Amino acid sequence: MNETVNIRELNELVAGKGDFIQLITTGMRRTIVGQKHLVESLVIALLSNGHVLLEGVPGLAKTLAIKTLAELIDAKYSRIQFTPDLLPADVIGTMVYSARNEEFQVKKGPIFANFVLADEINRAPAKVQSALLEAMQERQVTIGDHTFTLDRPFLVMATQNPIEQEGTYPLPEAQVDRFLMKVIIGYPTKEEEREIIRQNIAQESHDVTPLLKPSDILDAQKVVNKIYVDEKIERYIVDIVYATRTPAEYGLKDLSSIISFGASPRASISLARAARAYAFIHGRGYVIPEDVIAVCHDVLRHRIGVTYEAEANNITTDEIITEILDKVQVP
Repeated sequence: MNETVNIRELNELVAGKGDFIQLITTGMRRTIVGQKHLVESLVIALLSNGHVLLEGVPGLAKTLAIKTLAELIDAKYSRIQFTPDLLPADVIGTMVYSARNEEFQVKKGPIFANFVLADEINRAPAKVQSALLEAMQERQVTIGDHTFTLDRPFLVMATQNPIEQEGTYPLPEAQVDRFLMKVIIGYPTKEEEREIIRQNIAQESHDVTPLLKPSDILDAQKVVNKIYVDEKIERYIVDIVYATRTPAEYGLKDLSSIISFGASPRASISLARAARAYAFIHGRGYVIPEDVIAVCHDVLRHRIGVTYEAEANNITTDEIITEILDKVQVP
């Protein structure tokens, strides 16, 4: 009985924040045509206090999406173009000598923002990627003897181009695992593309009016953290993740020769967090199996390693996840 009362209270609490999602989606639609999945993924990452890795060809409004989101929330936005000659100091900042004061002073880098776009992250060497990784994970930056806590909310959206691999540094698994989600961005539909052409020919520029404050995001994150996850859902999440490690135990012997390594415990945490955010977006104070299934591909696709045999047969992690979801029993 208590559980029922708590669920009802949570539903009311989520319903009270319903305007929040409507404001963001309406504001994004004014600037971005289509790309519903991209917008939803950014909101899920924001509510889950996580980061997003986007993969897609150039020109699919990736940069515009995060810039618009930052403007809607009246938050600080910065963009870092990753290049092979980039240095860690170009990202986090450095100590600069002041002749006037005769001392070294801290000059903060572009990482000191609420929304950071790491454009073409795989073009920078490992040193730079690790500097960004520390900021993403620890939510703090150390410059010289000074340690600075980054502002909240803090969201890194990194992009990588899947087609041009010349002069790129593949992201190590340990770093990729730090991203809550890896989202694959596709082309718009014919109708959406016609609308994009019309807007550009007419030179329509939609000025983005701030509709929210960073404090509103932090309040929403607190509500998301209260969303109820039943024991059955927890077991379902663990089963999905375990099926990537020991597929034979779940009647998926064929996958044993295809998967080189399974998802880490961070995957289980990320799956629960993303499912909570998805439930919040859809106005529920509790997680259902459909929420887990909806975010599963984005949360797991970069956390499963495939063997050379899988690559030779063009088997993707998405196909593996789909097979696991078909086999693992839904509560």
